[in-house]
Amino acid sequence: MSYRAASRLAWSLWAISVALTALGLLLLVLNLRYPNAPIPNYWLGNVLVVIDVTVGAIVASRRPENPVGWLLCLSGVGVSTSTFTSMYAIYALLARPGSLPAGEVSAWIAAWILPIIIGLQVSYLLLFPTGRLPSRRWRWLAWLTGTFVLVGVIDSAFSSDAYFGALGPIRNPLGIEGFTNIYKALLYTMAPLLYVATAYSVIVRLRRAVGVERHQIKWFAYAVAIYAVATTLNVITVAIDAPRWFEWSANAIFTATGAMIPIAIGIAILRYRLYDIDRLINRTLVYGALTITLVAVYFGGVTATQALLQAFTGQEKLPQLAIVASTLAIAALFNPLRRRIQDAIDRRFYRSKYDAAKTLESFGARLRGGMDPDVLHDKVVEVVQESLQPAHVSLWLRDPERESNDAGDSP
Repeated sequence: MSYRAASRLAWSLWAISVALTALGLLLLVLNLRYPNAPIPNYWLGNVLVVIDVTVGAIVASRRPENPVGWLLCLSGVGVSTSTFTSMYAIYALLARPGSLPAGEVSAWIAAWILPIIIGLQVSYLLLFPTGRLPSRRWRWLAWLTGTFVLVGVIDSAFSSDAYFGALGPIRNPLGIEGFTNIYKALLYTMAPLLYVATAYSVIVRLRRAVGVERHQIKWFAYAVAIYAVATTLNVITVAIDAPRWFEWSANAIFTATGAMIPIAIGIAILRYRLYDIDRLINRTLVYGALTITLVAVYFGGVTATQALLQAFTGQEKLPQLAIVASTLAIAALFNPLRRRIQDAIDRRFYRSKYDAAKTLESFGARLRGGMDPDVLHDKVVEVVQESLQPAHVSLWLRDPERESNDAGDSP
């Protein structure tokens, strides 16, 4: 396929996905006007698939030989189709029954599309970043994914409640009693197994990868790690009675970080600013640890002050002056804590760079204090060897006397 044909096909898939998503959003707004119309809780995540399909279109048009971009495009079309058909079925069958044609057909399509979406997601994660399997040994996972999609589509197409209640009282028009339990067993056992096996394949790739491929997988691993943290925050809001602001913040972070995975895939495959990942990881570790430390210090100080006031004065409400003082203390601690955390992370995770920086710093201090030229030669070679660890080091020095003689002989 030529680059022009690949670009046209990729952006056509993008246009289909965006159009279906826009229509789904329009139907969502219309459904909100009717109290009997349920709103699926996954609608926002489905709308953000526009990011996935945009990354997929860019990758597929520029790297058409890599199937990851095409799989991202098809995944975006699948998710947007699910959004549109679900909202259409709700509007045509519940919000305003009979107002639109083919409501049951739309409900049937929404019933069997989920296994296809899962299969596409597992496939592009398994083939990332090279577009090939990690090795021939991983063919079993590709075959297992294909089998899951085939069996899942057939089973869900005849499952009476393939939506698991997300579409309210709507049932699959071709549903058969008993198929739902089989579909649930397949979905709840096989889908996690496929995702876990795919995650392990990425770990195997990272352990074997060198050079460019290693940095590509680092981008993906960084996005997944951030998403895992956001997922943990989201689970905390379900497990405990968290404040409303914490719940909203956790949901916002969870939704935003979900978009980081396709973006990281796009950066990795297109190799755009590929080697910035180490700096990004370093900054995330530093400022993440700094934020946690400052929050702990702030709330620890406020809690301790409040406890002391209550013990000695019986006053439960913390004075405004104490809150201002705690805020100023946090501001004063920011830079010293940042430097200490940066130093600790460099020593723990970036030891070679840390040692090189310390070596150069020590050499610069000695150089400013004055050094014999003969000793300088040996020290420069020694510092370069310690800092950069090259296979060979040689130092060429300019001879001032020879240069002056050459200048005197010239006309």
